[in-house]
Amino acid sequence: MPSNTMPSSHPNWSTASVLTVSIASFSIGVAAADAVRASLGSSAGFVTRSLSTVSLPEQAQLFDPAELAVLAHVPPPSEFNGTSVFVPPGKTLAGMVEKPFHVYDEAFLEILGSNPTLTLIAQTDSDPLFHEAVVWHRATDEAFFAQNAGAPAAGTGKNKSAIIQKISLKEAMAVAGTKNAVGKVKVETVPTNPQVLNPNGATNYNGNFIFTGEGMGLDPSALYLVNPEAPYNTTVLVNNYYGRQFNSLNDVAVNPRNKHIYFTDVTYGYFQDFRPAPVLPNQVYRLNPDTMAATVVADGFRLPNGIIFSPDGQYAYVTDTGTNSVSKYDYTAPATIYRFTVAADGTFVDRKTFAFISTGIPDGIHTDAQGNVYAGCGDGVHVWDPSGTLLGKIFTNGTSANFNFMGSGRMVICAETKLYYVTLAACGAPFF
Repeated sequence: MPSNTMPSSHPNWSTASVLTVSIASFSIGVAAADAVRASLGSSAGFVTRSLSTVSLPEQAQLFDPAELAVLAHVPPPSEFNGTSVFVPPGKTLAGMVEKPFHVYDEAFLEILGSNPTLTLIAQTDSDPLFHEAVVWHRATDEAFFAQNAGAPAAGTGKNKSAIIQKISLKEAMAVAGTKNAVGKVKVETVPTNPQVLNPNGATNYNGNFIFTGEGMGLDPSALYLVNPEAPYNTTVLVNNYYGRQFNSLNDVAVNPRNKHIYFTDVTYGYFQDFRPAPVLPNQVYRLNPDTMAATVVADGFRLPNGIIFSPDGQYAYVTDTGTNSVSKYDYTAPATIYRFTVAADGTFVDRKTFAFISTGIPDGIHTDAQGNVYAGCGDGVHVWDPSGTLLGKIFTNGTSANFNFMGSGRMVICAETKLYYVTLAACGAPFF
């Protein structure tokens, strides 16, 4: 993902334009929702449902779609757009932060469980140390993640590579449930050797990790196999497409059915001035580990970014962050998750629009064991069921570029200058 402002490519959502609707208009919104329900309910065969009677965990709050369908005032695009945080009628930004688990559908409650928690475990003033490539090493119960490459506040990109870091989940678990535990969880640098140049994406692979490296200057972008334990040795798996340098590899995932390695390539390194002009389209590749042959499986994106598979390997999800080209925003471009069917031969078919993001862009993406889809967005982690229905959000009031499950009931969220530990009921999809 890019890295420009906030200190990443996303703007600072915590200080971006915020749409608020006055408390006085709250009653209007509720009345309108009741009127809509009454009108639709009177139509033959059309039944509307209210979430108002749902019992909630302590740290959760309702966001009833029926109460959002009609607003007393819908601001013009000059005041509210894709970089804005939506504060609905009857809500305040402070209240949304105080209870960060936002329920848009009661199915989200099964994901959250009876007592979900969100704990801030590390923070910096400006250096985006907590960016992407969030991955769990089961053997040592540690979470790994990468610093932002290309962020001015980090000084990374062309002359200095971003770094990989890790934390002990035992330490994180010890402070779960507290709001702020900064300083109680040690963040360690992982000295990969040879160094992964500007790491950005990561996944598990046969007890090791695979990292994407965006490259640095004329040093090519590559996929790296990384030992998650000392001495953290690395091996380059692929660094070219028949002699041409990749643009800047972004994310990587392994299909659980065919065990092939899929990765996205995009021009963010060029946009951020630490990679040369591109010589390939922005597209998605497949690497066959048996033959080491790389093939293109999908193109036609503006800026392909995150990639993940459904637990059974039948579907692939790819995020397109075309709205954000670092130097400018185009709100008519994709901030979209696409779903593909993975054919028996490993190719992608049947492209489908799965979801469009309401705040920011969809960056890192993962699935849980039930096939629900999670994406890091401009205000936190958004969650959909397999049909694309928004179930809820884990609200961080800022860019959450990536995150990942740490097995069952645990999650780590990278939010650029903030690192969060989450407890919930859901279990991450099995990994290879």
